[in-house]
Amino acid sequence: MTAPVLTPRDLLARWEEQQSAYVAHRENRFEVMLDVLRLHSPAEPTVLDLACGPGSIADRVLARVPGSRVVAADHDPVLTRLAETVLSEYGERVTVVDADLAEPGWSRRFADRRFDAVLTSTALHWLSPSQLLGVYTELAAILPPGAVLLNADHLRFGPGHPTLAELSARHDEQVRQAAFTAGTPSWDAWWTLAGQLPDLAERTPERERRFAGRPPQPLAPLPFHLAALRTAGFTEVGTVWQYLDDYVVFARR
Repeated sequence: MTAPVLTPRDLLARWEEQQSAYVAHRENRFEVMLDVLRLHSPAEPTVLDLACGPGSIADRVLARVPGSRVVAADHDPVLTRLAETVLSEYGERVTVVDADLAEPGWSRRFADRRFDAVLTSTALHWLSPSQLLGVYTELAAILPPGAVLLNADHLRFGPGHPTLAELSARHDEQVRQAAFTAGTPSWDAWWTLAGQLPDLAERTPERERRFAGRPPQPLAPLPFHLAALRTAGFTEVGTVWQYLDDYVVFARR
């Protein structure tokens, strides 16, 4: 029997499975983010999906918030191409943009847009603390008063919370092992699947070139994020969700 053809939408679905192996209760993050968006923003908001990957947030916003518009931005040529392909079903409501958050001045391409909210998930930990402060500062400069930023990510416990750090690490390991035992693809396995789509495979060399020499960065804990947001110019900061060391950070311009 011929194996079914893998479609871009199938690949996004496999991405969602893969990410859920690394982030427990991941869907709860998105539910909280969408609740805040609906409660705080205009009925038909314009949203920046920052470091969008294959479009997980954009897909949910466009599907669940009628009349919304999304600009999805990332620097990964493979993932942005997948996002472009999958999100094209939403027509003119979505735009996918190449933006490198590690480069100062990345926000200039959005200076002519007015965003009601910025949403991002499992992405900004790739930045160094100084780069993270730079991103928050540039966002504060382009967002109008009242706009909100929601950042969902693992924000690891520091030396002052050794028990919580250990519990979180053990829980992460248990979630991963249960998912992989059930057949969920790992990070590496997902990228092997992505290579089956020629449109994505041809962009892999450029992806490798762009991210060569960008090692993992020291993880910034929650207090750093909150302090950096205040320093950047956000007027109200806090958290709207937490599960162990997984948070959704809130900031209002």
